[in-house]
Amino acid sequence: MKMFCGLPPGCDQACVSCLGAGPARCRKCATGYRLTGAKCLDIDECSERVLACPGLDEISTNLDGSFHCDCAEGFTRKNNVCVQKQLPREVEVLQQMFFGVLLCALATLAAKGDMVFTSIFMGGVAAIAGYWLSDRGDRVLDSFLKGR
Repeated sequence: MKMFCGLPPGCDQACVSCLGAGPARCRKCATGYRLTGAKCLDIDECSERVLACPGLDEISTNLDGSFHCDCAEGFTRKNNVCVQKQLPREVEVLQQMFFGVLLCALATLAAKGDMVFTSIFMGGVAAIAGYWLSDRGDRVLDSFLKGR
């Protein structure tokens, strides 16, 4: 048997070892392809491997002879790991404060305008306390206490 160094005419492009001209002479396929009969067919790594992409928040995309991992919607890649996108801290603090002031404004309306300034002050305190007690607030509180 004679081994060809290059791909002879008619040999599958994904073939790395042809024994002659024509598609029926392929003996070995490139990585990412499987020899089926005489043809090299793309392996769908995403459906064949249970963990093509190791992260729980990753989506596998099959490519010709390979695959690619992307982060799921709402996630972004950081240090080669998909992490959930989050609002900047300042925006989250403002949202918390706005919610607290809104609650106090409603309470003030219910009390017919008595103690307006006390209600607004208490709303701000409640909003800040709510943020500090949230799952992200502990990091902000730590950095505040450490002077950053």
